[in-house]
Amino acid sequence: MATVLYSLGRTAFRHRGGFLIGWLLLIALTVGGLATFGSHLDSEATIPGSQSQQGIDVLEKSQPAATGVTAQLVFVAPEGSTVDDPAFRAVIQRTVRDAAKAPQVETAVDPFDAKSVSADRRTALAQVLYPIKRDALEDSSVTALEKIAGSARTDGLRAEVGGTIYSTAGLAVGIGEVIGLGVAIIVLILTFGSLLAAGLPLLTALIGLAIGLLGLLLVSHIATVSSTAPSLALMVGLAVGIDYALLILSRHRTQLAGGMDPEESAGRATGTAGGAVVFAGLTVIIALSGLSVVGIPFLSVMGLAAAGTVLMAVAVAITLLPALFGFAGTRLRPKPGSRAERRERATGGGGPAASAGPVLSPAGRSPPWSSGSARSRSRHPNSPWPCPTTAPPRPSRPSARRTT
Repeated sequence: MATVLYSLGRTAFRHRGGFLIGWLLLIALTVGGLATFGSHLDSEATIPGSQSQQGIDVLEKSQPAATGVTAQLVFVAPEGSTVDDPAFRAVIQRTVRDAAKAPQVETAVDPFDAKSVSADRRTALAQVLYPIKRDALEDSSVTALEKIAGSARTDGLRAEVGGTIYSTAGLAVGIGEVIGLGVAIIVLILTFGSLLAAGLPLLTALIGLAIGLLGLLLVSHIATVSSTAPSLALMVGLAVGIDYALLILSRHRTQLAGGMDPEESAGRATGTAGGAVVFAGLTVIIALSGLSVVGIPFLSVMGLAAAGTVLMAVAVAITLLPALFGFAGTRLRPKPGSRAERRERATGGGGPAASAGPVLSPAGRSPPWSSGSARSRSRHPNSPWPCPTTAPPRPSRPSARRTT
């Protein structure tokens, strides 16, 4: 494994343009596919075999509207008036009748018949029932209901629309994720003391996350993907994406601080820290896939979706990141005398020979960093591997005995 990763890291460094173009093409394909076909997430969470699920199944067959999405029309009369005033009552009842004829609506319940009026008689609540799930509700149907509610806003009467029709049926990125990225950028800049070094883990993590999430949305056309799966995949994929890239980047900078050639350092970092990334990624993938054991469909989908983004994070870390090392060259090397340079030297033991772990060379020989002894290139400057500073011991000769 270490030999393969070492060769992969050097290959990515040398052919960095091709590796970068390949990942960009993959992003373009997923974006184009999503723009063409869209997504089809399932908002229904089922637990087969449970009594509650059996009750829901019976209710769906007998009264589909009772298990579908709902909307609420809220009417509020102005100060000093009530919804019982003839003018307001007529507007409310007309609006409810229009809502019952709106697209995809099963029925609309009059608030006066259902007695859903507040104690002060200023607020009335009308229920609008749809016999479908949220993922089947079209945006035009929601817009039509909003226009109907807007026509009721006359003479100070307020009319608002709410309910589960506004629930999220797809991937939603909120302010929390944005704040998290901002904090990550600040921490990375303070840690590495370089915008370039701080940006690489975020860039690779976002690329892997984007491909994983877009691919998941495309898969929703051929398999059932719950609407909650992308949220878990987003959180897990972003976290491991930054973490895995940091492992390899930190090893690379440590070796550069010791004076190692950038290409050799990229190969060694991928062969050593990359091995830890692959092992950690496989462990997380197996753990997430284990959610399938419980037999609950939406949990199984959530686990497999998150496992897919972890797989993409591992792939990006061991292929795209070494290619970006090639574009950065020696600019990732900490500046001499800087705090980052002193820290990297202290971490790496002061030189490239002590800054990497055991890896086998492509020829099957143990390369210089697999031994704890000091190495030098002084004897064979053209050799790909350094040579030991001390000569091997000569076999001892038998001592001559004097006879008298």
